[in-house]
Amino acid sequence: MLAVVQSVSLLGLDGYMIDVEVDVSPGLPEFTIVGLPSTAVRESKERVRTAIKNSGLVFPIGRITVNLAPADLRKEGPVFDLPIAIGLLVASGQLAGSRFAEHVYMGELSLDGSLRGIAGMLPGVLVVKDKSSYNSVVVSPENADEAALVNGISIFAARNIVEIVGFLNGKVNLERHHVDLHKLYSKESAEIYEDFAEVRGQFKVKRALEIAAAGGHNLLMAGPPGSGKTMLARRLVGIMPRLSPDEALEVTKIFSISGLLKGGVPLITARPFRAPHHSVSKSGMIGGGTIPKPGEISLSHNGILFMDELPEFNRDSLESLRQPLEDGRLTISRAHGSVDYPAKLMLVAAMNPCPCGYFGDETRECTCTPTQIDRYRNKISGPLLDRIDIHVEVTRVSYTDLSHNIQNESSEKMLHRVERARRIQQRRFAGTGIYVNARMGSREIQKHCRLSTKVSELIKAAYEKLALSARAYSRILKVARTIADLEECQQIKEQHAAEAIQYRIMDRNR
Repeated sequence: MLAVVQSVSLLGLDGYMIDVEVDVSPGLPEFTIVGLPSTAVRESKERVRTAIKNSGLVFPIGRITVNLAPADLRKEGPVFDLPIAIGLLVASGQLAGSRFAEHVYMGELSLDGSLRGIAGMLPGVLVVKDKSSYNSVVVSPENADEAALVNGISIFAARNIVEIVGFLNGKVNLERHHVDLHKLYSKESAEIYEDFAEVRGQFKVKRALEIAAAGGHNLLMAGPPGSGKTMLARRLVGIMPRLSPDEALEVTKIFSISGLLKGGVPLITARPFRAPHHSVSKSGMIGGGTIPKPGEISLSHNGILFMDELPEFNRDSLESLRQPLEDGRLTISRAHGSVDYPAKLMLVAAMNPCPCGYFGDETRECTCTPTQIDRYRNKISGPLLDRIDIHVEVTRVSYTDLSHNIQNESSEKMLHRVERARRIQQRRFAGTGIYVNARMGSREIQKHCRLSTKVSELIKAAYEKLALSARAYSRILKVARTIADLEECQQIKEQHAAEAIQYRIMDRNR
């Protein structure tokens, strides 16, 4: 007898519907799965067989063939355990009627027949909504809240196979699982951020960080060891506006497919802050695997990617940033096809001015030769530097700043100004798909960054003196636009352009 059960397979954040065709026919006992299954899918034979037996149900004896259609697309993960088990029970007559065909099934089976959660449930349910006529999905209780984030799809959570059999035979009533998306989003984040009020001195750097947060700009801090670069970077997320509901769903999809959602937290509302070690590989940055999972770049989407000791990262890892910083997307090509991941991130990087760290320091002598300094700085390519909007020098904190108990400005006050500037940008770019100044294209720059004669002459002088590239020129305009927004000015003034120009210290040092 033949049974066809519906499931989903993912390719990146997208996916496709899968027909799980199960045939049980007379013959020598054999269990075969075809349709380009991965190792995890092939191993489902043993999980399904043992789960059915340990649930008090009958595992059919005969020739069993499972086809995962379409057969030319590779299938990954344990998501097919449950649909294969349901197909076997239908094909062997243990599930009567056609009610089983009304649902889509996704879940991993334990050996005792209970359901386990899987990675990628949210994007999987979105595939059901967008690419099929089905409106009902059966999942494990562990995945129920995450699955229920998708409006218009009925979610039924079952603890084990026996419960599902009773539900499909009409003997067990499973309630539709509900989750209040608005309540989840409105819930106060449990994240506790360090406060800028605790930072002594560094007023210029704090100003640069506020501008970066307000306009979504990439930022590079250069300074000696112990000057507070890492401490300042970790406080930046505390002055970033909360994720919007749409942004929260985008981030949650990425963390879901990576298996990084924390238990009991189906929706991520805090902006990601990723800080990979400088030994991270290229695949760790962009994503790896036969069907690539997201790497650090995509996990930083709508948040911050902090790269400490920037020149210590290998060249391939650094150059992999160029496309996502420019396009906001990351394309990974493999033998089985290409995968696109969103990557609208803020890059925040920190570095020493030289290998010993004390070049230009007023109190300690640098021991590096000019050749060593040039070699160290040249690890960061010109094209990558061009894509970083703000370069700021972090100097040693004076004893006076450290010892005096002066009340510094809090993150809350800085956040208030950042949110005000972001609201100006939202009104400016309404309906364009752009949310921050850093994402402006040439058309938007021409429209929203009109310059007076004096401002134009100032930027022209800097452009020629520093031998800037066209990309660096556009970055200066974007930063100047953000500075004007922080001051609620419609026009970019001389002081705004002058401040934006002084945030190109690496161009001056090249």
